[in-house]
Amino acid sequence: MAPHAPPMPEFSRPVEWRASGKPRISLTIRANPDECAALARRLDLLAVLSLEASVVVRLVAGGERLQLSGRLRATVRQSCVVTLAPVESTIDEEFTVLYAPPDAAEDELVMGPAGDDSWDEPWPGDVLDVGEAVAQQLALAIDPYPRAPGAELPAPPVEHRAAGLRRPFAGLSPAGKGRRGRA
Repeated sequence: MAPHAPPMPEFSRPVEWRASGKPRISLTIRANPDECAALARRLDLLAVLSLEASVVVRLVAGGERLQLSGRLRATVRQSCVVTLAPVESTIDEEFTVLYAPPDAAEDELVMGPAGDDSWDEPWPGDVLDVGEAVAQQLALAIDPYPRAPGAELPAPPVEHRAAGLRRPFAGLSPAGKGRRGRA
């Protein structure tokens, strides 16, 4: 049986960084309407209205790591988690992704751009798909609980709140009473 080829990313922008011979590659990428629609399906959104990123690809750490850094700007439409009404939001975030070859020392601590602990992504080889990396950053930046203006979760009834404060398990079935911890 022949190996199955991985699916083509919805927003693919391969960059042959090694073949360019440049120490630093700067570019701006934009998703077209078909790519936006495909990303919306992948990310379970109502719509990706726009997606653009300005990025820089360069070797760092004495040539031991490949760094992709940039700024992502997008407008997405999601369903409100309370009312299911459409909610539009704008995303404007900076990001940095580090790639390390498989033989890189695993015990090395790599410090992220804000001094936080981060990890290396697998080495991309001679071609880095900048579009796919940006799509992954978009997925991380999306609000997981979007709310329409004024949408609030209903408060629990008063009697449940009071009972919950005194006895958190008061509503459970009394079937297990008298068993003294036996199932």
